[in-house]
This record gives sequence, C-alpha cells and structure tokens, in this order.
Amino acid sequence: MRLVQVTVPTGKREAVLDALDDEGIDYVVSDETSDRDYTAVVNFPIPTQGVEDALDALRSAGLSEDAYTVILSAETVVSRHFDELTERYAEEEKNDDRIAREELVARAEDLAPSRRTYVVMTLVSTIIATAGLLLDSPATVVGSMVIAPLLGPAMSASVGTVVDDEELFRRGVYLQLVGVALSVVGAAAFAFFVKYTNVVPPGLDVLSLSEVSERLRPDFLSLVVALGAGVAGVFSLMTGVSSALVGVAIAVALIPPAASVGIGLAWGVPTLAVGSGILVLVNVLSINLAALVVLWYSGYRPQRFFEVGEARSALVKRVATLAVAIAVLSAFLGGVTYTSYVSATNEQAVNEAIDDVLAQSAYEDTARLETRYEYEQGLVEREPQRVVVTIGAPAGSAYPGLPGELRERIQANTNTDLGVEVRYVYRDSTG
Repeated sequence: MRLVQVTVPTGKREAVLDALDDEGIDYVVSDETSDRDYTAVVNFPIPTQGVEDALDALRSAGLSEDAYTVILSAETVVSRHFDELTERYAEEEKNDDRIAREELVARAEDLAPSRRTYVVMTLVSTIIATAGLLLDSPATVVGSMVIAPLLGPAMSASVGTVVDDEELFRRGVYLQLVGVALSVVGAAAFAFFVKYTNVVPPGLDVLSLSEVSERLRPDFLSLVVALGAGVAGVFSLMTGVSSALVGVAIAVALIPPAASVGIGLAWGVPTLAVGSGILVLVNVLSINLAALVVLWYSGYRPQRFFEVGEARSALVKRVATLAVAIAVLSAFLGGVTYTSYVSATNEQAVNEAIDDVLAQSAYEDTARLETRYEYEQGLVEREPQRVVVTIGAPAGSAYPGLPGELRERIQANTNTDLGVEVRYVYRDSTG
C-alpha cells in the first residue's frame, strides 16, 4: 500500500477533495502556510494498484504537474474504510500488484546508476567473470553477475518508450551500448594481460574450458533465457518487488558472453569471439523486446492522452526493429541448434554401430566403456573427424580386425568416413 501526499494549489482545494470523495478515498487535510501559492496538503492511504487511478482523478480535477506529489510505501493502515477500499480494488478486473506510472518512471531512473558507478561496477563484474571463465569456475561467474548494474539501463529504455519519455529512453540505450562495449573491451584487456604475463598456464586451450565452450555455439535456448530475463526484469520493476535477483538474470544473459568475446579476441579464436558476440546482441535485443511488450500489455501509457498515439507509434517501430534484428541473428542460433541435432543423431548412430559390432560372438567378452568424438569446430558447422572408442577386454586379448570393422559399420550407419581409434582397458583375470 502507499501513502500519497499532495500539495493543493490555491483555488483547487474543493475540486481536489471532491475528486477524492468520488473515489471513496479517506484523506487528511493540513493547511499550507508557506505562502507559495498552495493552500493545503492532503494525505491519503491507498492500495498500490489504485495510485495511478487516484492521481489521474486529481489531475482531471485540476491538480497541475507543478504541485508536489510524494508517494511513500506504507506498512499498515488500520481503518475499516480502507479495508473496504482494498476489497473494491481487489474485485476489479484490473487488479494486480503493478505500481503507478509515476513510480515506474522513478524506479527506472533510480535503477540506472550514475555514469561513474556504472562504469566501475560494469568493469569489475566483467573482470571477475573473465577470471571465472578462465578458472572454469561456475561459482565465480555467478558471483560476477550479482554486482553487474545492467538491469536499470535495460528497463529505462523500455519505460521511456511506453511513457513517451525520450530522455529516459535515450539514457537507457546509451548505457546499454556503453555497458556492452565496456564489458568486451575490459574482458579483452584483462584476458590479454593474464595471457602474456603467464598468469594462466602457457598454451591453455580456452575451448577446453566448459564455462567458455558453452558460449561458443549458442542455440535457441539462449534466446529463451534472454526473453525470460526481460520479462522477469519488467515484472520486478512494475510490481515494486526487489530487483536484486532479477538483475542477476539480466547479467547472466550479458556479462559471461561479453567476457567470452574478450577471451576469444585475446586468444585469437575468432569462432569464440563471433559466436559469443552474436549471443550478446541477441540477448540485449531480446531483453528489450520482452520488456517493451510486457510493459505495454500491462497498460502503461503516457500521462497525456494526446501522447498515447506517439508512444504507440514509437513502440511499434522499435518492436518491429528489434524483432527483425533478432530474427536475422536467430538464423545463427537456428543453424547451431540444427547442427547440434545432427551431431547428436550421428553420435547415436555411431554408438549403435559400435554396439552391433561388439555384439558379435568374436567380441562377446568385450564391452564399450566410452566413446569420444573429435570435431573440427566451425562457426556453425561441426565436422566430425574421428571417434575414439574405449573398450574393456580380457587381459592379453587382441582384436586386430576390430578397428576396420568398426569403421565400416560406422560408415554404413552414418554415411560418414570417420577415423576410428580403439583403446583397450584390460581386465585383471587373476583377481
């Protein structure tokens, strides 16, 4: 619930109080004695979802934008009349926990920090994320996301669009661009430093690190993560709940991929830099698209009626631009998803071929222990090169014809000529 304090200009007292009476809102009036063209201060408690309707009613009654309006969070109101007001709003179809338009704008502005704070926190979170990726430490990567100040800029741009606040929109877009650029440059600079000062072992293969390799070839599930982060960010903003954990979700979609771009640049792995870069772009665009759609669908509009058309036009243009850009970049995600499906299908066919060969009577004492696949990594394609089969066998046994049989059967099952390497793990028959 909220406690609203409104200063009433000279000549508007009766109209303001009548508007509150019409809304069924209890209020307390205090005389204003500062001689600043105000005659009274009105205080009234109201359920959170009713703040916007109450302010609109007061403005219709003649309350100007110059009048001071303060909205405070109230813990408890003890009043039978207030309980009836709460029940009335709860019964309305528009009932939800969303905050008023004015609160929404204020929260969006507060979440977008000052330039100095934003730069410092973004660089620190990026360096920690880069270190976590190179350490292959999920805990460190998660820790970097907690301090990333990325929620505010993403939400500011969307809020600025739906309420027709161009300054807020431009600030949100600017901070997002600066944040992404800082993340990539900071990660690259730190990665170059640790590489050439031998902080990490010389000759480190960054693609062997699971935290890095999973950002090499993002698929459609990455798009789901970004859209979900955008929706969660907007709901945290417009319901007034804590945004700390939701900010982590936004950072998940942006900081580690941006750090991976920097690592790819430092280690000279263009496929990593490009793949992660596309992931960053898709995530940024998807977060903004989800936020725009949810905010507009939730009913947020500019305060002035004649500005609604302009806001709707800007929204349509920006949503269309974001959707087209995401669709173009999603071609890469779709290619990766399809390639992953093909690879999984081929690996299953290879395993079946190996099991069919080992099921023959000549190899009845053997068992497949492990199958490892080696690929030539491209940006989208993954060309299989070789399969390494580890087989358990009795001590002293030899199967000189097995590699050839495996290769022939694999080629028949997959229409692919793969190199086959067979490794044996012998069982100790004496124990």
